[in-house]
Amino acid sequence: MVVLVAALVVAGAIAWGCIRIAGELKEARREIVRARTLAVLRAFAPASAAAAADPRALLVWEPLAKVARQIFPDEFVQLDRACGAAFPFGAERIESAHAQWTADWLAWERSHDADYKLKAAAVEEEIARSAGSPVVRARLDAIEREKLELYQRRYAEYVRVAKGLQSLTTAS
Repeated sequence: MVVLVAALVVAGAIAWGCIRIAGELKEARREIVRARTLAVLRAFAPASAAAAADPRALLVWEPLAKVARQIFPDEFVQLDRACGAAFPFGAERIESAHAQWTADWLAWERSHDADYKLKAAAVEEEIARSAGSPVVRARLDAIEREKLELYQRRYAEYVRVAKGLQSLTTAS
């Protein structure tokens, strides 16, 4: 009888120990997930600031976020839940960046046009004073070429980024 009681006490102690070990392992796993989630959060913290400063940053960071989301799906689920939207960039944030990029383009376009109108007007005034000097006319032509070349380069960048942001919008 004493042997049976001793065996039950030993079995109980072993069971209690196993339960404690299982609990500790479960807590260690939770801590590992929390640490990975924090690492993902830290990795994408600069992305948020960069995208706020320049919508083009989304074209670099969003594909990285997509890859990280595939590698760490559980961590992103937690971050999505905590953010109330897809982490680090939800559809609303991408749409907002696209709108900002377009607004910035329109502001640049108006400024560019005004700057070159002023430059051209100054040279046209000089043409009138110089009785149509070929050298001054050539300067006016150079200003027009410069205006067009700068506009074309900037427009090409605008279109490239706008299409990239649009593709991110449709993908999210």
